[in-house]
Amino acid sequence: MAITKVVCGILFKDDLVLICRRKPEKSLGGYWEFPGGKVEDGESYEESLLRELIEELNLKVEIKQHFFDTVHHYDKGAIELISFICETENIPFESTDHDLLYWVKVDDLLNWKLAPADIPIARALIEEKGK
Repeated sequence: MAITKVVCGILFKDDLVLICRRKPEKSLGGYWEFPGGKVEDGESYEESLLRELIEELNLKVEIKQHFFDTVHHYDKGAIELISFICETENIPFESTDHDLLYWVKVDDLLNWKLAPADIPIARALIEEKGK
């Protein structure tokens, strides 16, 4: 079975990180995640992330660095989630794919109902912050 490539952006504001709650009618509705989406054919991971953040959050970002990759197997197939640390001058207020946006402390990430694929990234962020 093919693995779907998905990218996500880790956006910081001061010591907080952005998470977004999936709309109830979407798969994994009600779960929180780092914003991003599927990589389309012919796109690099970076191109895909820049496109997704504009489409979902109307947000232009600068990708600073690759952060962490993880593979998760869901009932309907597997995804590889590729994360990047991003910077932006703007603050998103709404999303096409999410019903809530929230800025949380990195240390509190695991207290949220994160999508299973996002949990290893949250753990890596917490570990990185502790260094």
